[in-house]
Amino acid sequence: MTSNRTRRTEAMKKLEHELKSRDRSEKTKPLTVAVAALAVIALIVGGIWFLSTQTGSGDETLDASGETAQTESADAEARTLDGERATPLGDTVSCTYDAEGQTAAREVDTPTHTTEVAATGTVDLTLNTNQGPIPMTLDRSVSPCTVNAIEHLAYYKYYDDTICHRLTTSGIHVLQCGDPTGTGTGGPGFVFPNEYPTDDTDDPNAAVVYPRGSIAMANSGPGTNGSQFFLNYEDSTLPAQYTYFGTVDEQGLETLDKIAAAGVDGDGVDGAPAEEVRIETAELG
Repeated sequence: MTSNRTRRTEAMKKLEHELKSRDRSEKTKPLTVAVAALAVIALIVGGIWFLSTQTGSGDETLDASGETAQTESADAEARTLDGERATPLGDTVSCTYDAEGQTAAREVDTPTHTTEVAATGTVDLTLNTNQGPIPMTLDRSVSPCTVNAIEHLAYYKYYDDTICHRLTTSGIHVLQCGDPTGTGTGGPGFVFPNEYPTDDTDDPNAAVVYPRGSIAMANSGPGTNGSQFFLNYEDSTLPAQYTYFGTVDEQGLETLDKIAAAGVDGDGVDGAPAEEVRIETAELG
Protein backbone atom coordinates (compact mmCIF):
# COMPACT_ATOMS: atom_id res chain seq x y z
CA MET A 1 0.00 0.00 0.00
CA THR A 2 2.86 2.37 0.86
CA SER A 3 4.49 1.64 -2.49
CA ASN A 4 1.26 2.41 -4.33
CA ARG A 5 0.79 5.67 -2.47
CA THR A 6 4.38 6.63 -3.27
CA ARG A 7 3.75 5.93 -6.97
CA ARG A 8 0.63 8.08 -6.86
CA THR A 9 2.50 10.98 -5.30
CA GLU A 10 5.41 10.72 -7.70
CA ALA A 11 3.07 10.47 -10.67
CA MET A 12 1.12 13.57 -9.71
CA LYS A 13 4.39 15.49 -9.21
CA LYS A 14 5.52 14.30 -12.63
CA LEU A 15 2.33 15.50 -14.27
CA GLU A 16 2.66 18.91 -12.60
CA HIS A 17 6.27 19.11 -13.77
CA GLU A 18 5.33 18.17 -17.33
CA LEU A 19 2.55 20.76 -17.48
CA LYS A 20 4.86 23.48 -16.19
CA SER A 21 7.45 22.40 -18.72
CA ARG A 22 4.86 22.79 -21.44
CA ASP A 23 4.26 26.40 -20.38
CA ARG A 24 7.99 27.10 -20.52
CA SER A 25 8.32 25.46 -23.92
CA GLU A 26 5.71 27.81 -25.33
CA LYS A 27 8.17 30.64 -24.62
CA THR A 28 11.16 28.94 -26.23
CA LYS A 29 9.73 27.62 -29.51
CA PRO A 30 10.87 26.59 -32.05
CA LEU A 31 14.22 25.67 -30.46
CA THR A 32 12.82 22.95 -28.16
CA VAL A 33 9.78 21.66 -30.04
CA ALA A 34 11.62 18.83 -31.85
CA VAL A 35 13.15 17.50 -28.63
CA ALA A 36 9.83 17.79 -26.79
CA ALA A 37 8.06 15.92 -29.58
CA LEU A 38 10.48 13.00 -29.34
CA ALA A 39 10.08 12.90 -25.55
CA VAL A 40 6.28 12.82 -25.63
CA ILE A 41 6.19 10.17 -28.36
CA ALA A 42 8.59 8.06 -26.29
CA LEU A 43 6.28 8.40 -23.29
CA ILE A 44 3.25 7.34 -25.31
CA VAL A 45 4.92 4.32 -26.87
CA GLY A 46 6.44 3.40 -23.51
CA GLY A 47 2.98 3.01 -22.00
CA ILE A 48 2.97 5.51 -19.14
CA TRP A 49 -0.29 4.95 -17.34
CA PHE A 50 -3.45 7.05 -17.30
CA LEU A 51 -5.14 8.09 -14.06
CA SER A 52 -5.86 5.16 -11.73
CA THR A 53 -9.19 3.51 -11.14
CA GLN A 54 -8.95 2.77 -7.45
CA THR A 55 -7.28 3.38 -4.09
CA GLY A 56 -4.57 0.82 -3.46
CA SER A 57 -3.66 0.16 -7.10
CA GLY A 58 -1.76 3.37 -7.87
CA ASP A 59 -2.68 6.64 -9.53
CA GLU A 60 0.02 7.15 -12.11
CA THR A 61 -0.74 9.49 -14.97
CA LEU A 62 -0.14 9.54 -18.70
CA ASP A 63 1.61 12.73 -19.78
CA ALA A 64 -1.01 15.07 -21.21
CA SER A 65 1.21 17.98 -22.17
CA GLY A 66 1.84 17.24 -25.87
CA GLU A 67 2.02 20.04 -28.41
CA THR A 68 -0.16 19.97 -31.54
CA ALA A 69 2.80 18.96 -33.68
CA GLN A 70 3.62 16.12 -31.31
CA THR A 71 0.10 14.76 -31.37
CA GLU A 72 -0.04 14.90 -35.14
CA SER A 73 3.27 13.01 -35.37
CA ALA A 74 2.01 10.25 -33.08
CA ASP A 75 -1.33 10.07 -34.89
CA ALA A 76 0.44 9.58 -38.22
CA GLU A 77 1.77 6.20 -37.02
CA ALA A 78 -1.17 5.05 -34.88
CA ARG A 79 -4.13 3.02 -36.08
CA THR A 80 -7.62 4.14 -35.13
CA LEU A 81 -9.61 1.67 -33.08
CA ASP A 82 -12.67 0.44 -35.00
CA GLY A 83 -14.32 -1.37 -32.10
CA GLU A 84 -14.04 -4.79 -33.73
CA ARG A 85 -11.92 -7.69 -32.56
CA ALA A 86 -9.61 -9.40 -35.05
CA THR A 87 -10.91 -12.71 -33.68
CA PRO A 88 -14.48 -12.55 -32.35
CA LEU A 89 -15.24 -13.98 -28.92
CA GLY A 90 -17.74 -16.74 -28.39
CA ASP A 91 -21.29 -16.14 -27.19
CA THR A 92 -20.20 -16.09 -23.54
CA VAL A 93 -17.04 -15.68 -21.48
CA SER A 94 -15.94 -16.08 -17.87
CA CYS A 95 -14.78 -13.02 -15.93
CA THR A 96 -12.52 -12.49 -12.93
CA TYR A 97 -12.98 -9.68 -10.40
CA ASP A 98 -10.35 -9.54 -7.68
CA ALA A 99 -11.23 -7.86 -4.38
CA GLU A 100 -8.07 -8.83 -2.49
CA GLY A 101 -6.30 -5.80 -1.04
CA GLN A 102 -8.81 -3.35 -2.53
CA THR A 103 -10.76 -0.63 -0.72
CA ALA A 104 -14.14 0.58 -1.98
CA ALA A 105 -14.72 4.32 -2.29
CA ARG A 106 -18.45 3.63 -2.00
CA GLU A 107 -19.95 0.42 -0.66
CA VAL A 108 -20.82 -1.98 -3.46
CA ASP A 109 -20.55 -5.73 -3.87
CA THR A 110 -18.08 -7.40 -6.20
CA PRO A 111 -19.93 -8.78 -9.26
CA THR A 112 -21.12 -12.34 -8.68
CA HIS A 113 -22.15 -12.97 -12.29
CA THR A 114 -18.80 -14.24 -13.54
CA THR A 115 -19.62 -17.29 -15.70
CA GLU A 116 -21.51 -17.40 -18.97
CA VAL A 117 -21.27 -13.63 -19.22
CA ALA A 118 -22.78 -12.47 -22.51
CA ALA A 119 -20.22 -11.54 -25.18
CA THR A 120 -22.74 -10.38 -27.76
CA GLY A 121 -25.13 -7.43 -27.91
CA THR A 122 -25.05 -4.04 -26.25
CA VAL A 123 -26.12 -2.25 -23.07
CA ASP A 124 -27.60 1.26 -23.07
CA LEU A 125 -26.44 3.53 -20.26
CA THR A 126 -27.18 7.24 -19.88
CA LEU A 127 -25.22 9.52 -17.59
CA ASN A 128 -27.72 12.18 -16.59
CA THR A 129 -25.44 15.08 -15.66
CA ASN A 130 -26.04 18.66 -14.55
CA GLN A 131 -24.49 19.70 -17.90
CA GLY A 132 -26.83 17.55 -19.96
CA PRO A 133 -27.37 13.85 -20.79
CA ILE A 134 -24.59 11.61 -22.05
CA PRO A 135 -26.21 8.51 -23.62
CA MET A 136 -23.77 5.67 -24.21
CA THR A 137 -23.83 2.26 -25.90
CA LEU A 138 -21.66 -0.35 -24.19
CA ASP A 139 -20.41 -3.13 -26.47
CA ARG A 140 -20.26 -6.64 -25.00
CA SER A 141 -18.63 -8.08 -28.14
CA VAL A 142 -15.33 -6.27 -27.56
CA SER A 143 -15.07 -6.07 -23.75
CA PRO A 144 -17.77 -8.22 -22.11
CA CYS A 145 -16.24 -8.36 -18.62
CA THR A 146 -15.84 -4.57 -18.56
CA VAL A 147 -19.44 -4.04 -19.66
CA ASN A 148 -20.56 -6.57 -17.06
CA ALA A 149 -18.74 -4.60 -14.32
CA ILE A 150 -20.01 -1.18 -15.44
CA GLU A 151 -23.56 -2.50 -15.72
CA HIS A 152 -23.25 -3.95 -12.21
CA LEU A 153 -21.99 -0.65 -10.77
CA ALA A 154 -24.69 1.37 -12.51
CA TYR A 155 -27.42 -1.01 -11.34
CA TYR A 156 -26.33 -0.57 -7.73
CA LYS A 157 -26.18 3.26 -8.09
CA TYR A 158 -22.42 3.47 -7.62
CA TYR A 159 -22.12 6.34 -10.09
CA ASP A 160 -25.09 8.37 -8.86
CA ASP A 161 -24.23 11.80 -7.42
CA THR A 162 -20.55 11.66 -8.40
CA ILE A 163 -18.45 14.23 -10.21
CA CYS A 164 -16.30 13.84 -13.31
CA HIS A 165 -13.06 14.98 -11.73
CA ARG A 166 -10.72 15.42 -14.68
CA LEU A 167 -10.78 17.22 -18.03
CA THR A 168 -7.76 17.14 -20.34
CA THR A 169 -7.63 19.50 -23.31
CA SER A 170 -4.11 19.07 -24.71
CA GLY A 171 -2.36 15.98 -26.06
CA ILE A 172 -5.36 13.86 -25.20
CA HIS A 173 -8.96 15.09 -25.08
CA VAL A 174 -10.92 13.34 -22.37
CA LEU A 175 -13.41 13.75 -19.56
CA GLN A 176 -12.72 11.28 -16.75
CA CYS A 177 -15.44 10.06 -14.39
CA GLY A 178 -16.28 7.18 -12.08
CA ASP A 179 -14.65 8.00 -8.74
CA PRO A 180 -17.15 8.72 -5.92
CA THR A 181 -14.42 10.56 -3.99
CA GLY A 182 -13.87 13.00 -6.85
CA THR A 183 -10.10 12.78 -6.35
CA GLY A 184 -9.05 10.24 -8.97
CA THR A 185 -8.00 7.75 -6.28
CA GLY A 186 -11.28 5.96 -5.59
CA GLY A 187 -12.51 2.63 -6.93
CA PRO A 188 -15.17 -0.03 -6.31
CA GLY A 189 -13.12 -2.41 -4.17
CA PHE A 190 -12.26 -4.83 -6.97
CA VAL A 191 -10.10 -4.89 -10.09
CA PHE A 192 -10.23 -6.84 -13.35
CA PRO A 193 -8.07 -7.51 -16.43
CA ASN A 194 -7.74 -5.42 -19.57
CA GLU A 195 -9.76 -6.39 -22.63
CA TYR A 196 -9.88 -4.87 -26.15
CA PRO A 197 -7.54 -3.66 -27.59
CA THR A 198 -4.89 -4.85 -25.09
CA ASP A 199 -5.75 -8.54 -25.50
CA ASP A 200 -6.36 -8.24 -29.26
CA THR A 201 -3.03 -6.87 -30.47
CA ASP A 202 0.50 -8.17 -30.94
CA ASP A 203 1.92 -5.06 -29.26
CA PRO A 204 -0.13 -3.75 -26.31
CA ASN A 205 2.25 -0.79 -25.98
CA ALA A 206 1.76 0.39 -29.56
CA ALA A 207 0.09 3.77 -29.94
CA VAL A 208 -3.53 3.68 -31.10
CA VAL A 209 -6.13 6.38 -31.62
CA TYR A 210 -9.17 6.27 -29.35
CA PRO A 211 -11.62 8.09 -31.64
CA ARG A 212 -14.01 10.88 -30.75
CA GLY A 213 -16.99 9.36 -28.99
CA SER A 214 -15.19 6.29 -27.67
CA ILE A 215 -15.26 5.22 -24.02
CA ALA A 216 -12.34 3.50 -22.26
CA MET A 217 -11.32 2.43 -18.78
CA ALA A 218 -8.75 4.38 -16.80
CA ASN A 219 -6.15 2.26 -15.02
CA SER A 220 -2.74 2.21 -13.37
CA GLY A 221 -1.40 -0.73 -15.36
CA PRO A 222 -2.64 -4.02 -16.78
CA GLY A 223 -5.25 -5.71 -14.63
CA THR A 224 -6.12 -2.66 -12.50
CA ASN A 225 -9.44 -1.63 -14.05
CA GLY A 226 -12.09 -0.68 -11.51
CA SER A 227 -14.79 1.99 -11.90
CA GLN A 228 -13.12 5.00 -13.53
CA PHE A 229 -13.51 5.60 -17.25
CA PHE A 230 -12.82 8.37 -19.74
CA LEU A 231 -14.92 9.79 -22.55
CA ASN A 232 -13.02 10.96 -25.65
CA TYR A 233 -14.57 14.16 -26.99
CA GLU A 234 -11.83 14.32 -29.65
CA ASP A 235 -9.42 11.72 -31.01
CA SER A 236 -6.83 10.77 -28.36
CA THR A 237 -3.61 8.86 -29.06
CA LEU A 238 -2.62 6.48 -26.27
CA PRO A 239 -0.96 3.09 -25.82
CA ALA A 240 -3.34 0.18 -26.44
CA GLN A 241 -3.52 -0.34 -22.66
CA TYR A 242 -6.95 1.16 -21.99
CA THR A 243 -9.99 -1.04 -22.43
CA TYR A 244 -12.37 0.33 -25.05
CA PHE A 245 -15.94 -0.70 -24.25
CA GLY A 246 -18.42 1.53 -26.05
CA THR A 247 -19.41 4.81 -27.63
CA VAL A 248 -21.17 8.07 -26.80
CA ASP A 249 -24.07 9.10 -29.07
CA GLU A 250 -24.47 12.48 -30.78
CA GLN A 251 -26.52 13.99 -27.95
CA GLY A 252 -23.80 12.94 -25.51
CA LEU A 253 -21.11 14.45 -27.71
CA GLU A 254 -22.96 17.76 -27.66
CA THR A 255 -22.82 17.66 -23.87
CA LEU A 256 -19.11 16.76 -23.91
CA ASP A 257 -18.36 19.57 -26.37
CA LYS A 258 -20.10 22.02 -24.03
CA ILE A 259 -18.05 20.77 -21.07
CA ALA A 260 -14.80 20.94 -23.05
CA ALA A 261 -15.56 24.44 -24.33
CA ALA A 262 -15.80 25.70 -20.73
CA GLY A 263 -12.24 24.50 -20.20
CA VAL A 264 -10.22 23.43 -17.20
CA ASP A 265 -10.38 25.14 -13.83
CA GLY A 266 -7.69 27.80 -13.56
CA ASP A 267 -7.23 27.94 -17.34
CA GLY A 268 -4.99 24.87 -17.30
CA VAL A 269 -4.95 21.96 -19.73
CA ASP A 270 -5.45 19.13 -17.24
CA GLY A 271 -7.49 19.20 -14.06
CA ALA A 272 -10.99 19.68 -12.75
CA PRO A 273 -13.50 21.01 -15.30
CA ALA A 274 -14.06 24.75 -14.97
CA GLU A 275 -17.77 24.04 -14.64
CA GLU A 276 -18.56 21.13 -12.32
CA VAL A 277 -19.78 18.01 -14.08
CA ARG A 278 -21.93 15.93 -11.77
CA ILE A 279 -23.50 12.59 -12.68
CA GLU A 280 -26.88 12.87 -11.04
CA THR A 281 -27.94 9.36 -12.09
CA ALA A 282 -26.54 6.62 -14.29
CA GLU A 283 -29.58 5.05 -15.91
CA LEU A 284 -29.60 1.63 -17.59
CA GLY A 285 -31.90 0.83 -20.49
